[in-house]
Amino acid sequence: MSTSDIILIVDDDLHIREVVKFALQTAGFRTAEAGDGSEALTLFRKLRPGLVILDIVMPRMDGTDVCRAIRAESLVPIVFLSSRDEEVDRIIGLEMGGDDYVTKPFSPRELVARVKAVLRRTGNVGVCNEALGTDPLEANTVSHGILKLDLDRFEVYWGDHQVVLTVTEFNIVRTLLKFPGKVYTRDELMSGAYPLDTNVTDRTIDSHVRRVRRKFADLGADPIETVHGLGYKLGQCGHAE
Repeated sequence: MSTSDIILIVDDDLHIREVVKFALQTAGFRTAEAGDGSEALTLFRKLRPGLVILDIVMPRMDGTDVCRAIRAESLVPIVFLSSRDEEVDRIIGLEMGGDDYVTKPFSPRELVARVKAVLRRTGNVGVCNEALGTDPLEANTVSHGILKLDLDRFEVYWGDHQVVLTVTEFNIVRTLLKFPGKVYTRDELMSGAYPLDTNVTDRTIDSHVRRVRRKFADLGADPIETVHGLGYKLGQCGHAE
């Protein structure tokens, strides 16, 4: 399988990486991630991704040094992330070879739109053509057992039956579906279900999960399992035909 359709996310903040990864995967992109500049270069040379989202301020090796190293061997599109909003920083980032510059805090939806714009502008449409709208059918549907999610229409199906969820409920199920069987803490579900700058309580997450379960229970299903003291995970979800 080719790795040129992967987007490499580089940021030392795990929460930000999770938000960016969720937004990109929901849009149909494949992703890989690194927590510092050194790891980023190792992954870049191994995977040869089709685009890099690169934080500027990081330990061990900052984003500008990573950009210089990448530019010495590749013209891959680079989108800088930074908490700085000074014009000089933008200019330096773009003059070093960055293709765009996004300032934190950012809207995940806006970041995805900027990524798509960079890919079109640079002609790198090989990065998940489905996400760019040329063939949406396969990449925009994910499933586990008889549970299926349509990521474009925000629709959920249990077998042939549609389960009508709110956007927040959909995002919780989508997060659990990323790694079936993995136990997600309430904080992880919160990161997947809400925008970056939203804070809610554990009780709110529990309420959402209860509502999701009631909706599946109407079909005789209970795909979400509670792991007491830890969080929630996605169960077997039956068997696809």
